[in-house]
Amino acid sequence: MGVIRILLADDHPVVREGIRNRLAREDDFIITGETANGEDTIRQTRRLRPGVVLLDVAMPGPGAVPVLEALRRADPSVKVLVLSAFDDDEYIFGMLEAGAAGYALKDERLSTIAEAVRAVAHGETWLSPRVAAKVTHRAMGKNLETEDTPLTEREQEVLQLMAQGKDNNDIAAELVIAERTVKFHVSNIYSKLEVASRTAAVVKALRRKWVKI
Repeated sequence: MGVIRILLADDHPVVREGIRNRLAREDDFIITGETANGEDTIRQTRRLRPGVVLLDVAMPGPGAVPVLEALRRADPSVKVLVLSAFDDDEYIFGMLEAGAAGYALKDERLSTIAEAVRAVAHGETWLSPRVAAKVTHRAMGKNLETEDTPLTEREQEVLQLMAQGKDNNDIAAELVIAERTVKFHVSNIYSKLEVASRTAAVVKALRRKWVKI
Protein backbone atom coordinates (compact mmCIF):
# COMPACT_ATOMS: atom_id res chain seq x y z
CA MET A 1 0.00 0.00 0.00
CA GLY A 2 2.97 2.32 0.50
CA VAL A 3 3.42 5.00 3.12
CA ILE A 4 0.58 5.64 5.57
CA ARG A 5 0.14 9.34 6.41
CA ILE A 6 -1.13 9.85 9.96
CA LEU A 7 -2.61 12.84 11.79
CA LEU A 8 -2.51 12.60 15.61
CA ALA A 9 -5.42 14.33 17.33
CA ASP A 10 -5.25 14.36 21.14
CA ASP A 11 -5.25 17.26 23.60
CA HIS A 12 -2.68 15.64 25.91
CA PRO A 13 0.91 16.38 24.77
CA VAL A 14 2.32 13.42 26.70
CA VAL A 15 -0.10 11.03 24.98
CA ARG A 16 0.75 12.45 21.56
CA GLU A 17 4.46 12.21 22.26
CA GLY A 18 4.25 8.57 23.31
CA ILE A 19 2.18 7.58 20.29
CA ARG A 20 4.30 9.65 17.90
CA ASN A 21 7.55 8.12 19.14
CA ARG A 22 6.17 4.58 18.78
CA LEU A 23 4.58 5.07 15.36
CA ALA A 24 7.72 6.78 14.05
CA ARG A 25 9.51 3.43 14.40
CA GLU A 26 7.34 1.96 11.63
CA ASP A 27 8.99 2.26 8.20
CA ASP A 28 5.67 2.76 6.40
CA PHE A 29 4.29 5.46 8.74
CA ILE A 30 4.68 9.23 8.42
CA ILE A 31 3.26 11.57 11.07
CA THR A 32 1.99 14.48 8.97
CA GLY A 33 0.76 16.62 11.86
CA GLU A 34 -0.64 16.87 15.38
CA THR A 35 -3.70 18.67 16.73
CA ALA A 36 -5.18 19.29 20.18
CA ASN A 37 -8.80 20.27 19.46
CA GLY A 38 -11.65 19.41 17.15
CA GLU A 39 -11.61 22.50 14.95
CA ASP A 40 -7.90 22.23 14.21
CA THR A 41 -8.27 18.53 13.47
CA ILE A 42 -10.83 19.32 10.78
CA ARG A 43 -8.66 22.10 9.32
CA GLN A 44 -5.51 19.99 9.27
CA THR A 45 -7.32 17.04 7.71
CA ARG A 46 -8.40 19.29 4.84
CA ARG A 47 -4.88 20.71 4.48
CA LEU A 48 -2.70 17.63 5.02
CA ARG A 49 -4.93 14.89 3.57
CA PRO A 50 -3.77 12.12 5.94
CA GLY A 51 -4.68 8.53 5.22
CA VAL A 52 -5.51 7.89 8.89
CA VAL A 53 -6.62 10.25 11.66
CA LEU A 54 -5.99 8.92 15.16
CA LEU A 55 -8.80 10.74 16.98
CA ASP A 56 -9.28 11.21 20.71
CA VAL A 57 -12.98 11.40 21.65
CA ALA A 58 -12.61 13.94 24.46
CA MET A 59 -10.81 16.95 22.97
CA PRO A 60 -11.90 20.58 23.40
CA GLY A 61 -14.26 21.91 20.75
CA PRO A 62 -17.18 20.21 19.00
CA GLY A 63 -18.26 16.79 20.20
CA ALA A 64 -16.47 13.73 18.88
CA VAL A 65 -19.29 12.65 16.56
CA PRO A 66 -19.64 16.07 14.85
CA VAL A 67 -15.86 16.18 14.39
CA LEU A 68 -15.85 12.71 12.85
CA GLU A 69 -18.70 13.61 10.53
CA ALA A 70 -16.86 16.78 9.49
CA LEU A 71 -13.70 14.77 8.81
CA ARG A 72 -15.65 12.41 6.57
CA ARG A 73 -17.09 15.36 4.66
CA ALA A 74 -13.67 17.00 4.36
CA ASP A 75 -12.12 13.84 2.92
CA PRO A 76 -14.38 10.79 2.40
CA SER A 77 -11.33 8.59 1.87
CA VAL A 78 -9.78 9.28 5.29
CA LYS A 79 -9.85 6.45 7.82
CA VAL A 80 -10.60 7.52 11.39
CA LEU A 81 -9.27 5.34 14.20
CA VAL A 82 -10.82 6.41 17.48
CA LEU A 83 -8.48 6.38 20.47
CA SER A 84 -10.40 6.59 23.72
CA ALA A 85 -10.20 6.01 27.45
CA PHE A 86 -13.95 5.37 27.42
CA ASP A 87 -15.72 2.12 26.58
CA ASP A 88 -19.24 3.47 27.18
CA ASP A 89 -21.85 2.35 24.66
CA GLU A 90 -22.66 5.99 23.84
CA TYR A 91 -19.12 6.64 22.67
CA ILE A 92 -18.57 3.30 20.95
CA PHE A 93 -21.76 3.10 18.92
CA GLY A 94 -21.94 6.83 18.29
CA MET A 95 -18.49 6.86 16.72
CA LEU A 96 -18.85 3.60 14.80
CA GLU A 97 -22.20 4.59 13.35
CA ALA A 98 -20.76 7.99 12.38
CA GLY A 99 -18.18 6.20 10.24
CA ALA A 100 -15.13 5.42 12.39
CA ALA A 101 -13.00 2.65 10.89
CA GLY A 102 -11.93 1.42 14.30
CA TYR A 103 -12.09 2.01 18.05
CA ALA A 104 -8.99 1.46 20.17
CA LEU A 105 -8.88 1.89 23.93
CA LYS A 106 -6.01 3.85 25.45
CA ASP A 107 -4.94 0.95 27.64
CA GLU A 108 -3.82 -0.98 24.55
CA ARG A 109 -0.08 -1.45 24.08
CA LEU A 110 1.47 1.09 21.72
CA SER A 111 2.52 -1.75 19.43
CA THR A 112 -1.15 -2.74 19.23
CA ILE A 113 -2.11 0.82 18.31
CA ALA A 114 0.40 0.62 15.45
CA GLU A 115 -1.25 -2.60 14.26
CA ALA A 116 -4.67 -0.93 14.45
CA VAL A 117 -3.49 2.04 12.37
CA ARG A 118 -2.14 -0.27 9.69
CA ALA A 119 -5.33 -2.35 9.70
CA VAL A 120 -7.71 0.58 9.16
CA ALA A 121 -5.37 2.07 6.54
CA HIS A 122 -5.80 -1.17 4.59
CA GLY A 123 -9.58 -0.94 4.77
CA GLU A 124 -10.09 -3.32 7.68
CA THR A 125 -12.17 -2.81 10.81
CA TRP A 126 -10.22 -2.79 14.08
CA LEU A 127 -11.81 -2.92 17.53
CA SER A 128 -10.24 -3.41 20.95
CA PRO A 129 -11.42 -6.73 22.41
CA ARG A 130 -13.69 -5.08 25.02
CA VAL A 131 -15.25 -2.95 22.30
CA ALA A 132 -15.73 -5.93 19.99
CA ALA A 133 -17.43 -7.78 22.85
CA LYS A 134 -19.89 -4.92 23.32
CA VAL A 135 -20.67 -4.81 19.60
CA THR A 136 -21.28 -8.56 19.57
CA HIS A 137 -23.38 -8.43 22.74
CA ARG A 138 -25.63 -5.73 21.35
CA ALA A 139 -25.99 -7.60 18.06
CA MET A 140 -27.08 -10.70 19.96
CA GLY A 141 -29.42 -8.82 22.31
CA LYS A 142 -32.75 -10.52 22.83
CA ASN A 143 -34.62 -7.26 22.38
CA LEU A 144 -33.40 -6.88 18.81
CA GLU A 145 -35.68 -8.05 16.05
CA THR A 146 -34.36 -9.28 12.75
CA GLU A 147 -35.31 -6.87 9.98
CA ASP A 148 -35.69 -7.69 6.32
CA THR A 149 -32.50 -6.85 4.48
CA PRO A 150 -32.56 -4.59 1.40
CA LEU A 151 -29.44 -6.33 0.09
CA THR A 152 -29.17 -8.86 -2.70
CA GLU A 153 -27.86 -12.34 -1.93
CA ARG A 154 -24.42 -11.45 -3.33
CA GLU A 155 -24.30 -8.20 -1.35
CA GLN A 156 -25.11 -10.16 1.80
CA GLU A 157 -22.20 -12.50 1.05
CA VAL A 158 -19.87 -9.54 0.60
CA LEU A 159 -21.12 -7.91 3.81
CA GLN A 160 -20.63 -11.14 5.78
CA LEU A 161 -17.01 -11.29 4.62
CA MET A 162 -16.57 -7.61 5.49
CA ALA A 163 -17.79 -8.45 9.00
CA GLN A 164 -15.02 -11.04 9.19
CA GLY A 165 -12.46 -8.30 8.55
CA LYS A 166 -11.64 -9.26 4.96
CA ASP A 167 -10.55 -6.57 2.51
CA ASN A 168 -11.75 -6.28 -1.09
CA ASN A 169 -8.94 -8.42 -2.47
CA ASP A 170 -9.68 -11.24 0.01
CA ILE A 171 -13.40 -11.06 -0.74
CA ALA A 172 -12.76 -11.22 -4.48
CA ALA A 173 -10.59 -14.32 -4.03
CA GLU A 174 -13.11 -16.08 -1.79
CA LEU A 175 -16.11 -15.36 -4.02
CA VAL A 176 -14.09 -15.86 -7.23
CA ILE A 177 -15.08 -12.50 -8.67
CA ALA A 178 -13.12 -9.45 -9.83
CA GLU A 179 -12.04 -6.90 -7.23
CA ARG A 180 -13.83 -4.16 -9.18
CA THR A 181 -17.03 -6.21 -8.79
CA VAL A 182 -16.48 -6.32 -5.04
CA LYS A 183 -16.05 -2.53 -5.01
CA PHE A 184 -19.34 -2.23 -6.91
CA HIS A 185 -21.13 -4.38 -4.30
CA VAL A 186 -19.55 -2.46 -1.40
CA SER A 187 -20.71 0.82 -2.94
CA ASN A 188 -24.24 -0.56 -3.23
CA ILE A 189 -24.13 -1.75 0.39
CA TYR A 190 -23.11 1.72 1.58
CA SER A 191 -25.92 3.30 -0.42
CA LYS A 192 -28.63 0.90 0.73
CA LEU A 193 -27.59 1.01 4.39
CA GLU A 194 -27.00 4.78 4.27
CA VAL A 195 -23.50 4.53 5.73
CA ALA A 196 -20.08 5.84 4.73
CA SER A 197 -17.64 3.19 5.96
CA ARG A 198 -17.11 -0.55 6.29
CA THR A 199 -17.31 -0.32 10.07
CA ALA A 200 -20.63 1.51 10.03
CA ALA A 201 -22.04 -1.02 7.54
CA VAL A 202 -20.96 -3.96 9.70
CA VAL A 203 -22.27 -2.40 12.93
CA LYS A 204 -25.65 -1.67 11.35
CA ALA A 205 -25.82 -5.19 9.90
CA LEU A 206 -24.91 -6.76 13.25
CA ARG A 207 -27.61 -4.79 15.04
CA ARG A 208 -30.17 -6.04 12.52
CA LYS A 209 -28.81 -9.62 12.60
CA TRP A 210 -27.97 -9.62 8.89
CA VAL A 211 -24.45 -10.94 9.56
CA LYS A 212 -22.67 -12.95 12.24
CA ILE A 213 -19.18 -12.67 13.70
